[in-house]
Amino acid sequence: MLKTEIKNAYVSILKEELILATGCTEPIAMAYAAAKLREILGTEPEKIYGEISGNIIKNVKSVVVPNTGGLKGIQAAIAAGIVAGKADQQLQVIASVPDKLYPAIRAYVEKTPMEIICAQTPYLLDIMLTGCAGNHKAVVRIANNHTNVVCIEKDGCVILEKEMIESSEDGLTDKSLLNLEDILEFAGTVELSEIEDVIERQIRYNTAIAEEGLKNDWGANIGSTLLEVYGDDVRVKARAWAAAGSDARMSGCEMPVVINSGSGNQGMTTSLPVICYAEHLKKTREELCRALVVSNLVTAYQKAGIGRLSAYCGAISAGVGSGAAIAYLKGADYDGIAHTIMNAVAILSGTICDGAKPSCAAKIAEAVDAGILGYEMYLRGGNFKSGEGIVGRDITEAVRNVGILATEGMQGTDRTILKIMTK
Repeated sequence: MLKTEIKNAYVSILKEELILATGCTEPIAMAYAAAKLREILGTEPEKIYGEISGNIIKNVKSVVVPNTGGLKGIQAAIAAGIVAGKADQQLQVIASVPDKLYPAIRAYVEKTPMEIICAQTPYLLDIMLTGCAGNHKAVVRIANNHTNVVCIEKDGCVILEKEMIESSEDGLTDKSLLNLEDILEFAGTVELSEIEDVIERQIRYNTAIAEEGLKNDWGANIGSTLLEVYGDDVRVKARAWAAAGSDARMSGCEMPVVINSGSGNQGMTTSLPVICYAEHLKKTREELCRALVVSNLVTAYQKAGIGRLSAYCGAISAGVGSGAAIAYLKGADYDGIAHTIMNAVAILSGTICDGAKPSCAAKIAEAVDAGILGYEMYLRGGNFKSGEGIVGRDITEAVRNVGILATEGMQGTDRTILKIMTK
């Protein structure tokens, strides 16, 4: 029987991680910091100085900021937050900007001096904005996770200062409690009333943006291309729906999504393939909800060791989570799901994150395919074995190895990616 401590922690993790966000979370975190800066300063800054971590820069550089009239990049995200942001809405900070403010956002970008530098910081997610207006100056800093405000100053007076630790889990529920055995027991026994609202919200919002991505012209149209070229087999549809959500979101679609581990792409990859398979297998709503608990927690389990931002593509972790949940829907036991995860991890681990942009949709499609293939391999007795590459002796070691690869092995890769993107 699952300990109450673990059950409560798992409920808390789902509620913390599965939150609503409009737009790619890195530019939205930037807009949130900017809106907070204006709030503290009491007026629009006349000039802005930003010290931004490299991983934020690469994830803001090439993505369209929603509700700006199609603007891209750091200055656009800051301007949207300053001109129209609602700081109390956090990752929904620019979710309800009226069209009439688009010219003002563009004008702010064009007229306001903004100096942005790549900060030398140990924190992969780090945004520090300093704004000046007249004789007044304010500072807002966000670090470790997208809404974690750690410092606020005005005119030299400290309003807020939090002790900082070098972890993306700063201030969040302890994820060291996550393990596959307990995740599966939790998914099968938790009272639906405790998690139903957050899971149903994920189904509703993420399905809606996938439908939009398939219906209209967004990004590179990876989702609709998959269906057109390969047909609507459930395996293709699972890949296409997840990709289509990213097609729309990376190109400025103003529809919100429910994220996972700080990422909308991960939230969609974790959920949409599972929704497709549940429909295909004619599963009940309860069975779908419980499968989504598996995919979301398996994704969070992997991401806890990797961090919110890294050179490791987070869509891979989410595709692995989807594969685990699809195996769960098909009746796999612990052994089957563990081997699904280990197989899938071995296939695409090492896929780089070179920022948020339209090509994320293609990586998502491949990540979902790896998750599905991982289970098909298990069914046929073709599992990867311990000692083959980064595959561990068991699921715990496999997940730990991925975390080491991402946090230690890919540090140089991260620096090289940033150098290539910014030269």
